[in-house]
Amino acid sequence: MLKSRLALIVLPLSVLLVLAQSVLWIPTYDTLGARNPARLQSFVETSIGDARLLNPVFVADTASARIADLVFDGLLRVDDQLQLQGALATRWTVLERAYVVLADGADAKIAAQVLQRHISEQEPSLLSAPIVIHPPLSTQQSFDIARGNGPVSVKIAFPQRLELPLSRVAPNLTQLIAGAGMPGLSVEVRRERIDAGEIALSDEQVNQLLPNVEHNPEIIFWLREDARFHDRHPFDADDVVFTYQMIMDAANRSPHRASFEPVKTVTSVSKHVLRVVYKRLFSPAVNIWKIGILPEHLLNAAALSREASTAKLTAAAHRAFGLRESKFNRHPIGTGSFQFRHWSSDELIHLTRNDSYHDGAPQLRDYYFRIIPDTLTQEVEFRSGAADTYQAEPHQAARYRSDERYRAFSAILPGYTYIGYNQRKAPFNDVRVRTALGMAIDVNAIIRYALFDEGERITGPFASITQWYDPGVPELAFDRAAAIALLHEAGWAPDADGWMRKDGKVLEFNLITNNGNLRRKAIATIVQQAWRRIGVKCNVQLFEWAVFLKDFINSGQFDAVVLGWRLDLEPDLYQLWHSSQTGPNELNFVGFDDAHSDRLIEQLRREYDDDEQVRIAHELHHRIALLQPYTFLFAPRSTRLLNRRIVMRDDRGEYEPVRAGGAGDLFYHMNRWQHLAHDPGS
Repeated sequence: MLKSRLALIVLPLSVLLVLAQSVLWIPTYDTLGARNPARLQSFVETSIGDARLLNPVFVADTASARIADLVFDGLLRVDDQLQLQGALATRWTVLERAYVVLADGADAKIAAQVLQRHISEQEPSLLSAPIVIHPPLSTQQSFDIARGNGPVSVKIAFPQRLELPLSRVAPNLTQLIAGAGMPGLSVEVRRERIDAGEIALSDEQVNQLLPNVEHNPEIIFWLREDARFHDRHPFDADDVVFTYQMIMDAANRSPHRASFEPVKTVTSVSKHVLRVVYKRLFSPAVNIWKIGILPEHLLNAAALSREASTAKLTAAAHRAFGLRESKFNRHPIGTGSFQFRHWSSDELIHLTRNDSYHDGAPQLRDYYFRIIPDTLTQEVEFRSGAADTYQAEPHQAARYRSDERYRAFSAILPGYTYIGYNQRKAPFNDVRVRTALGMAIDVNAIIRYALFDEGERITGPFASITQWYDPGVPELAFDRAAAIALLHEAGWAPDADGWMRKDGKVLEFNLITNNGNLRRKAIATIVQQAWRRIGVKCNVQLFEWAVFLKDFINSGQFDAVVLGWRLDLEPDLYQLWHSSQTGPNELNFVGFDDAHSDRLIEQLRREYDDDEQVRIAHELHHRIALLQPYTFLFAPRSTRLLNRRIVMRDDRGEYEPVRAGGAGDLFYHMNRWQHLAHDPGS
């Protein structure tokens, strides 16, 4: 009996003693480096969601993009002042080769002389060489005339044309030519020269197939000669040509295809000189080449065939095997500053330093991207030193910004959070219903109480920190009575239980978002209650990130969704909002289809004048805000915390605090980061 009593006393005391002394050997934020020196060679980042495909041709989600940015280089990148600079390209120049059609029977030699003299007088430096005469030519082209039906073959009988080698892109060329007294051919005359079979061509299609003035902007890139892929294979122009081909191959279903559709040809002039020719004016032409470049030698047709042969596939699967099925997507090889080592799904991705990186190897040896869906666990990991960065929740942001133990980086992000409605299905195909749902939500209250004022109200599709965003667009009013009136106008009326009903059916739908994001979960709960007050029944569902994207977003199988966009600072909204981008795995997954918006998006792509771009962007902002395909909520203020022991090392070997790049990019200078054993400020 005595022994039993002693055991009941001694055992708990022993456990308490073990727990007490564990303080001495469990690493903490303050002791981590001293206890584990190898930890000082690594950087650990956490994410609520895993990556999907680590291939820049397919990247569309934030997690995949984060890894791809480290593993791959593009021809260009953005510097810390948000200006383009060379990455795999050392320099580039933009030219144009334009073509002007001549009427049948016109004296081409005289026309060339007149035009050469006129342009030289008006803009002396525009022509880079004498005008060239091209005789009539018949060609056959593939053209996507009917959306969704694929390309058709079109025969075009080109008349005589003058080729104008230009020193720069000349959007005003049509006006210059008209000033020389050279009117173009009428639409009907040009229509007769196009054989499209039974398909009746619109004026717009005629202008695209056979324009009076054909603009062919060109970019010449000079490429680095010292860049190599992680398998040590040299990088050259053929890899860029191959990457373009993979993006444009319809079988690959690349979400970036729309950005490269205006490209006419990509050719290697030599191993380290590349020429890109565009079909028409395209103002984002240079910017699209920030995309990561693939290794052609590992992914060409022969390589994919060999991989398929070793995969023990059925005959049908072997025939269908392509880039999307390649193991490369889970084991990428690029030219970037970090190289891939290991991926445990829903657990972590491990990258290691590329010691042979052409732009100087990173200071840190290892990078870990850990999947932790719970933000509370992320915070605990950061505060214990197991992770080096943490995205503060809104209610924590003010407190963390004043906490001297960590470095805080706070900025309004170039993007926004929204509620998107699937306009392929009722009732969301009715603008009155979408507007009513938006008017029932007190967005300012969400910002105040759910975000603790860590965000700014937005009204439209552009990043609010850019000139493309129009601050004059009025906010959608919070007005329940007006929302109910709109629903009545759309044919909905309350039943005996207070639910809106039409044709015997209750206005009920599912609102989905990804699990692990407390902010989006809170928004979903708030709007669920807001809609209940106007008689709309909403069911909130949360899904793990990979399932959320694959089964709902990419397939378009959802009703409404709470999501967010992180935007480029360019005005091109083609991928997100053009009606041609509504297919599976494309980014206009809400099915927004508006001809007026399409025209503005296309016009914006052709415009080179900054003031005119702003005007068009503001008109597009107004149009989309009017149609309410999203309920635009807010641009979030991001407060990201960083371990104070991580500093930047300059060329002299001296330390300085980490600086964010343009638009608050914390990781811009990451290759210069070093992890110290002590707080440099202490």
